[in-house]
Amino acid sequence: MTSKLGHGVFGETVSVMEGDSVTLNTDVSVIREEDDILWNFGADNSLIAEISREKQIFSTYEDVPDGRFRDILKVDNQTGSLTITNITYKHAGVYKLDIIGVKWSSKTFTVSVYARLPVPNITRVCSSSSSGSSYCSLLCSVVNVGHVTLSWYKGNSLLSIISVSDLSISLFLPLEVEYQDKNTYSCVLNNLISNQTRYLNISKLCHTCSAW
Repeated sequence: MTSKLGHGVFGETVSVMEGDSVTLNTDVSVIREEDDILWNFGADNSLIAEISREKQIFSTYEDVPDGRFRDILKVDNQTGSLTITNITYKHAGVYKLDIIGVKWSSKTFTVSVYARLPVPNITRVCSSSSSGSSYCSLLCSVVNVGHVTLSWYKGNSLLSIISVSDLSISLFLPLEVEYQDKNTYSCVLNNLISNQTRYLNISKLCHTCSAW
């Protein structure tokens, strides 16, 4: 998504999964001889990459800020585009591109990094009232997740949903089904860029409370 921020300045939002690589494009096919390309990061506007054909500078500055970019930055000498490899939460934030020459242009990239999602776990909830009941109580859960949504589906129909915006939290979502239910149920964990699904096996899970 791209939005105009002001004269000569544009902003783009980029979402990427932790451990992947992302390339921030200059949208330039070939850098002109008279152009300087500058890449800065964060609130302190730290310089992390620079290209100047005229001065024969093709450099990344990976020790700033606090060494978080060490060994993961690549800059394209033809286009000036910046690639971040093996990205982590430490690399989320605002990147600013300045192209300085006969004309000046600037562009910002707001990079969000999402964790790889685990597959949800479905367990039987046993209680003293389980014996003799025609319903099976279940719980779908995930641990140490953030910025996600956990949902129960019956076929393609949404039954219930819970969301969290915090980091490293556990989520639990209950469900009751009849023992003889033949419908397809699934628990889905998702964020903006990926999802994981666990399908419910009623016959396998809904017989473990007979001892109550």
